[in-house]
Amino acid sequence: MTDEYYMQLALGFARKGEGFVNPNPMVGAVIVKDNKIIGAGYHEKYGGPHAEPVAIASCFMPPDGAALYVTLEPCCHHGKTPPCVPAIIKSGIKKVIVGCLDPNPLVAGNGIDELRKSGAEVISGVLEEECVKLNEVFFHYIKTGLPYVVMKYAMTMDGKIAAHTGKSKWITGEAARHNVHQGRCRYTAVMAGVGTVIKDDPLLTCRIENGRNPVRIICDTTLRTPLFSQIVKTAGEVDTIIATACEDIEKQKPYIDAGCRVIAVSKKDGRIDLNKLMERLGKERIDSILLEGGGELNWSALNSGIVNKVQAYIAPKILGGKDAPSPVGGLGIDSPESAFCLTGSKIALFGEDILIESEVKPKCLPE
Repeated sequence: MTDEYYMQLALGFARKGEGFVNPNPMVGAVIVKDNKIIGAGYHEKYGGPHAEPVAIASCFMPPDGAALYVTLEPCCHHGKTPPCVPAIIKSGIKKVIVGCLDPNPLVAGNGIDELRKSGAEVISGVLEEECVKLNEVFFHYIKTGLPYVVMKYAMTMDGKIAAHTGKSKWITGEAARHNVHQGRCRYTAVMAGVGTVIKDDPLLTCRIENGRNPVRIICDTTLRTPLFSQIVKTAGEVDTIIATACEDIEKQKPYIDAGCRVIAVSKKDGRIDLNKLMERLGKERIDSILLEGGGELNWSALNSGIVNKVQAYIAPKILGGKDAPSPVGGLGIDSPESAFCLTGSKIALFGEDILIESEVKPKCLPE
């Protein structure tokens, strides 16, 4: 078998930690001796053992002289757990094949250097593109300290997110909605505007088996989220943040009493300053956000430059109506040449619905 084959297996193990290791990276490891897999493991949850010691512990025979395939460079510093490099050296593993380097300044090539100094052979860059893509959230967060933001919306083929009456259930089918719930499990938080709460009264929870509820973030400039909304009523059960420019302690008190965390954020152009909010959330170890906002919040997010990826679910339906809402509102761009640019588009089918997923090109964003 080839190095690529075993690294592909390690990637499969790594994905099992999706949604449970944030803000740590997903990492998988496979140990091979005499052309036979003798151990494997992955980082299962934040604060738990890393993939390498899990794989070593799983070996059904001594790993001395074996080869270790790991999707991310082994760590060499103390964090929530001991460093992995000493454990690898102690195991007697003599060859380490690494998918990609760790951008964390505490590692950043040091793990590979220590392994080589111990006498181990190290090869890096095997399926590097796939390994980097797996942890796009981690790479962004560790480099910027800011959450990776995915703007998600569902629309008809004529670009409507609701009928002219405001009714929007349901634009897409069950398969597409199930994938959205997987996204809520994958990303640390989900964010919506107060207008969505007032209009739809959503729960914004993850409703799939063995899923994990995201932190719910409501952008509410003047603090008008209804106290009887499902968001507030379930704040004692699901971590809920209300980001507001309202500093009136008495007005905040009912929300705090209900279990919400209220974060005061300064205003910009009459709304919450989303850049300041991202800085605050990044410090709270929120590494990723699924943005499920309405047209106004989506426009503000794009215009402020916080959006990294766009997920557009397109249903084979036509609603029509000049007053029916579209996914992005606001003032809009003056001309096509100034449009927000997307790249790397990928297409997937969920039942009859189409998902187009694209990355936002930062250089096309307004200064």
